[in-house]
Formats: sequence, C-alpha cells, structure tokens
Amino acid sequence: MTGTPNHPVVQTGEGVTRQVLADHPEMMVVAFRFSAEGAIGALHDHPHVQSTYVESGRFEFTLGDTTRVVGPGDSFVIPSGQTHGCVCLAPGTLIDSFTPRRDDFL
Repeated sequence: MTGTPNHPVVQTGEGVTRQVLADHPEMMVVAFRFSAEGAIGALHDHPHVQSTYVESGRFEFTLGDTTRVVGPGDSFVIPSGQTHGCVCLAPGTLIDSFTPRRDDFL
C-alpha cells in the first residue's frame, strides 16, 4: 500500500495540482486541487473508469455533450473513453478514483 508521503504534488496547469493519495494496480485515488477561479481541467479522455467526488469548491463539468455545475458533496462516474473536463468556479478539491490505476500518474 502506498499513500500521500510517497507521492509528490505535481503542477498540471495554471492553478491546478495533482497528488496521488493511494494506488494499487487495480485502483488509484488522486486529489486535484484548484487554487483559482477559472483554472481549467482540460478536456480529455482515457480508458479508465473514473469516479469524481467534489470535496470543496464549485466546478462547471463537461461530460460528453452535457455540462453541469457541481459543488461540495456531489459525485459522479465517468465511463471509460468519455471526453470530460472542468472549469473551476470557486477554488476547491476534487477526489478522483480510477480503475485500473493511472500508471501515467506515477
């Protein structure tokens, strides 16, 4: 088992960082921290199934052809291959789980 002390904080964009919180070959938990309104989680897709939990802040999320605003306590699942991304409306943290693990984050 690995946890936060073993994984560095990585800058992924202006006002956005990523830190692996825990990982296993079959699953990974990652914190994405957005420090500024307007910070962007760029549109992308990947083969992993992703679950996102909004720990704090507000975000405008695009999931495929749908856009919605999410806030603290909201959660949702992003299917494998679905294009998604977000714009930060109020600084906060997203907790994402991926299955299988995102080896590109290690």
